[in-house]
Amino acid sequence: MTGVLPIALEESTKTLQVVLAGGKEYVGVMKLHGDVDHDKLNRVFKEFTGRIYQRPPLRASVKRRIRIREVYQSQILEVEGRNVLFKIACQSGTYIRKIIHDIGEVLGCGAHMAELRRIRAGPYTEDKNLVRLQDLSDAIADWKQKGDEEPLKKVIMPVETSIELLAKVYVKDSAVDAICHGAHLAIPGIVKLSSKIKPEELTAILTLKGELIALGKAKMSTEEILEKDHGIAIKTERVIMQPGTYPKTW
Repeated sequence: MTGVLPIALEESTKTLQVVLAGGKEYVGVMKLHGDVDHDKLNRVFKEFTGRIYQRPPLRASVKRRIRIREVYQSQILEVEGRNVLFKIACQSGTYIRKIIHDIGEVLGCGAHMAELRRIRAGPYTEDKNLVRLQDLSDAIADWKQKGDEEPLKKVIMPVETSIELLAKVYVKDSAVDAICHGAHLAIPGIVKLSSKIKPEELTAILTLKGELIALGKAKMSTEEILEKDHGIAIKTERVIMQPGTYPKTW
C-alpha cells in the first residue's frame, strides 16, 4: 500500500489517537475473478456503505472477532475489463481488502485487492500534506549544511494540524501553565470555544495564539459552558505543551 502515513515526533505522538479517529480514505484497484454486469457491480458496491459487520483477515494485527465499522462512502470510479478502480472513505480500523473479498463473494465470482493507496488519514490529505522521504532528506541536508530552516518547516508540520477536526476551546494566558501541569479546565479560564463541543468527546485546549496546550474530555456541551459561570468544562487527559512555556500565575 502507498499514500498518506502520518508520523509524529516527540510530544506530538500524543495526538495520534486524534488522527486515527478521524477516518481514512482510499483509492484502489479490485480484480474480479469473473465477468460481472456493470449494474450489478454498482449495486453490490453501494451495499457496502454505512454500518457493516467485518471480521479481520487472517493476516491482521488484531483479534479475529466480528466488529462493526462505518463506511462513509464507496463508489466505482472506472471499470476496465475485470479491473475496477474504486474509492472508499471509512472509519479507522476498516480492512479494505476484506471489503473487496466480501464484495467478490456477494457478486459470486470472487475478487481480490490488486492495489491500494491511502489518500486521507484524519485531517491529512494526499493533495495538501503529502511529503516524500526525498523531500525530508533534502530539507534536513539544507538545514545541516546551510542552516536554512525554511524547507524543514514545510515538510514538518505544526502539531496543531493534527487537531483540525476536533472541537476546540481557547483559554486565558493565566490558565495555560496550570493546564500544562495537569489541571482540569474550569469555565472561568475559557475565552472562546467552538460550537460543536459534546460531553465525553475529546476536545483540544489551545492558547489565544492557537498553540495546542492539551487534549481533554469535555464534561459539558457548548451550550452548558455558555450558560454556566463555574465548574469543570474539560478534564485534561494528555498534555502537549511543556510546563513553563507560559508564566506561572497559580
